[in-house]
Amino acid sequence: MPWHAHLQLDYTHDGHTTGALDRHEGPLRVLQRLYPEGPGICHHVLVHPPGGIVGGDTLQVDARLAAGAHALITTPGATRFYRSNGPLAEQQVKAQLAEGARLEWLPLETIAYTGCQVHNTLHFDLAPGAEMIGWDLLALGLPAANQTYAQGSFLQQLNLHGAWLERGRIDAADMRLLDSPLGWDGRRVLGTLWFAAGSALATARRDALLESAREQVAAHETLARHAGVTAVHDRVVVLRVLADRVEPAMALLAAVRGAWRGLAWGLAPNPPRIWRT
Repeated sequence: MPWHAHLQLDYTHDGHTTGALDRHEGPLRVLQRLYPEGPGICHHVLVHPPGGIVGGDTLQVDARLAAGAHALITTPGATRFYRSNGPLAEQQVKAQLAEGARLEWLPLETIAYTGCQVHNTLHFDLAPGAEMIGWDLLALGLPAANQTYAQGSFLQQLNLHGAWLERGRIDAADMRLLDSPLGWDGRRVLGTLWFAAGSALATARRDALLESAREQVAAHETLARHAGVTAVHDRVVVLRVLADRVEPAMALLAAVRGAWRGLAWGLAPNPPRIWRT
């Protein structure tokens, strides 16, 4: 039996505390509200008890952030898409941010096992004055275990409404994409990190975000040749990195996220404790 799961997250702010209500259907839920940084920032950990997503499964996350709310959403481990005999496995994430809201969408890596058939959709709608830091880290197969991504299809769409729309299909048979120096260059891990705003970023602020990311890339010498950062829109800055393993790519994304948090919001990196367990 396929799993169909839906999680609704609603964040409010009373001038001091970010409150949260969650409603779930099926095996997708969050742990209790956590406030390791104080009452203004709500940390949530998404939990999917079955442990993986197979053909026919559908997971949907809908989040609404009221004015002034700040939420950090992560996961306790990798999201795993397993082999399918034909049906699609689907994950949809949608978030709406009101004026002045902040969202950090920071799940751990996604693993596409050989033979998977996946549609993965991320959609974020930011009102003027809202901002977010988000990332996506995709591993094809299990590179560390020498388990290749030999067959399957992974369709991913990332939509920052009104600013950036990206849609691409990664087919295991497309060696021109996966092995070409103009594509994945033989790597099997792709990381994407973005800072997005509902209003145009001031030039000085945008340039500071770009420069801090470039400094972090230069510090990670083994990744520098396969990483880059650019302002794809006046509201969006994006970092991309290709790697052979998840861990170095994740380390780079986490370092840049921490730098951006300080520059943009005056906050310490404060990585969620669950990343270290």
